[in-house]
Amino acid sequence: MKTKVFIDGSEGTTGLRIHERFSLRDDVELLTISAELRKDPAERKRLINSSDITFLCLPDAAAMESVSLVENENVVIVDTSTAHRTNEGWAYGFAELSKDHRAAIKNGKRIAVPGCHATGFISLVYPMIAGGLMPADYPVSAFSLTGYSGGGKKMIAAYEAEDKANDLFAPREYALTQQHKHLKEMKKITGLERLPLFSPIVDDYYSGMVVTVPLYTELLKGATVESVREYFKNYYKGEKFITVADAEDEIASTGFISGNQLSGFDGLKIYVTGNDDRILLTSQFDNLGKGASGAAMQCMNIVLGCDEAKCLNL
Repeated sequence: MKTKVFIDGSEGTTGLRIHERFSLRDDVELLTISAELRKDPAERKRLINSSDITFLCLPDAAAMESVSLVENENVVIVDTSTAHRTNEGWAYGFAELSKDHRAAIKNGKRIAVPGCHATGFISLVYPMIAGGLMPADYPVSAFSLTGYSGGGKKMIAAYEAEDKANDLFAPREYALTQQHKHLKEMKKITGLERLPLFSPIVDDYYSGMVVTVPLYTELLKGATVESVREYFKNYYKGEKFITVADAEDEIASTGFISGNQLSGFDGLKIYVTGNDDRILLTSQFDNLGKGASGAAMQCMNIVLGCDEAKCLNL
């Protein structure tokens, strides 16, 4: 019997990408909603409760409304919004962090897909704190470079307009008030005692992301570039979606790590670089892949008990 899936919010960037991925599957029956009823609560309620799995690709308020419509206790909700990522009772959809995270996804009915910036940040900081290499009170800072697709339809249209003023679309730093919506999950999921200083930058390319966390070795209990790299290799050993670059990695050896190099890829690559005094932890991935729709599909695969990478690009 095919799994019945409904995508609530299938016209947004993430919803469209999830919908495209289902074209590769023969084990899923997609429940569709007519265009004129996309915002009709009664029709959405009917489809949500008729599904086995519903993906929420909506703004936060609409995602919370959709959850309130659930009456069928067997429905699994996979929410790609910010609304439930730090809520009790919701599994955080980053299976590679620990056995407990993967089990919570497998057995849960409410799954919150991580934010794109948060994915990169948490992939680096969570293992460091979990393994005792970094104290929870470390004053963490991070910067992130992302493609413009992460800004949704309006930003995509602005960047792809034929008459755009190119000088206005050079790399642009934002979230200048330090109120970025991913900060809450960055702090809670990693166990940090304070919010990190976070500087995201949007650039004039479609998709792809690089998140970097700089660290002082003197605050890391004697850690070195080599010891931290080996730690990450062991931590993520056997994981299909996360790889850790070797010291002689051809990308890192050039001195440059590109923001859009993994565009279209559903995995994440970690680099550990630096020197005896300062270490750079860097994650490279696609903000639309492991940072959004790819992660949502991985969560569904875990729920269904099939290959986690089914119909994903690794």
